[in-house]
Amino acid sequence: MNLLNLSWKNLTSKPLAMTLSLVLFALGVGLISLLLLLNKQLQEKFDKNLASIDLVVGAKGSPLQLILNSMYHIDAPTGNVSINEVKAFLNPRHPLIKTAVPLSMGDSYKTYRIVGTNHTILTLYNAKIADGKLWEKTFEVTLGASVAAELKLKKGDKFFSSHGLVMDENLEHNDGEPFVVVGILQPSGAVIDQLILTNTQSVWAVHEHGEVDSTQSAVGTEQSDSTEEHHEHEDLGDVNTPLLNFPDENITSVMLQFKGRNYQALNMQRSINENTDLQAATPAIEINRLYSMMGVGEEALRALALVIVFVSGLSVFISLYSSLKERRYELALMRVMGSSRGNLFVLIVLEGLLLAVLGYIIGIAISHISTEVLAGFMKQSYRYSFTGFEFLKEEIYLLFAAMGIGFVAAVIPAIQAMRTDISTTLAEG
Repeated sequence: MNLLNLSWKNLTSKPLAMTLSLVLFALGVGLISLLLLLNKQLQEKFDKNLASIDLVVGAKGSPLQLILNSMYHIDAPTGNVSINEVKAFLNPRHPLIKTAVPLSMGDSYKTYRIVGTNHTILTLYNAKIADGKLWEKTFEVTLGASVAAELKLKKGDKFFSSHGLVMDENLEHNDGEPFVVVGILQPSGAVIDQLILTNTQSVWAVHEHGEVDSTQSAVGTEQSDSTEEHHEHEDLGDVNTPLLNFPDENITSVMLQFKGRNYQALNMQRSINENTDLQAATPAIEINRLYSMMGVGEEALRALALVIVFVSGLSVFISLYSSLKERRYELALMRVMGSSRGNLFVLIVLEGLLLAVLGYIIGIAISHISTEVLAGFMKQSYRYSFTGFEFLKEEIYLLFAAMGIGFVAAVIPAIQAMRTDISTTLAEG
């Protein structure tokens, strides 16, 4: 029987001690791996969705909420602003602004957000058409890849939007004109995959229709659908008309890219916040704030994981050390049968390494399964895709660290085994 098999037999002869060591090792390794997986994927999502945006302008409120809603679509809007208030930023001749992307939000379809905007948003995320075309007319929509896949929508399908960001049949705008799918985007890995894109006039048309219907119901007046549709489209003008032609209409926010990072551009946020009724927020600053807030909890969990790993190493040490007294006679017999002191040293070290490797494997399995389970909740709640099937190079380093702990925990018992006195041990029986 070789040393590896003998080490395994020795471990399984004490199942309770082995199980305790494995559980502790697996919990520590699993928690560290889980933190690494979630942190990496979360940071990738946040960084990719920054999309080189320098500033977001919207209604007064929480700047972090403005960023999360406008760029990450995981929070409610801070409110609406009139086009008249933001007309300077939408002016294509603005000396400081390279790109301005208006956003109008508030409605959804089966919790997927409907965003009124222009085609420029696609350049921010390098999104391209996979099937059909981009929206052009009122009530035409182009779907993100994840929306089309999850809801099984295809070109030509129609649906009614719902007011708000939750699924509630009572809030459905089913008395108006339905949206029509005219195109589907290629997967980009960015937040645009989770959106239903249309023009801003479509968002206005949905709500104007609701207001018209409510007014008509109150006065007892009836009009044909064709008259209502004509009235709405006449009020909103052609969808290609610049938004500046509708100064009294509202949008949610505007995402801005600067032409350069000169003093005037860098000072724009403070100028807006101090001199207007608008709010301006810098995405990079707010996301760093979010990281810092999350970092406290992450550091606490990492510290807990390290404590668990240390305790697991201590458990391995105690288990091996305490078993030496019971195995002294066995080790002496091995020496008599020709085993060297080095063989005894390797035998005990192998036991520590086996416990470490097995604990690592179980911990990694727990980590990735947990990430996959969490991914389902994250997707349902925030429409963000995470996966437990991604393996990180840091996990290889974690394996070496686990083996190092197993080795260190086994060294002292291995030295004690190596120093076993044959004659004294056999004489004591």
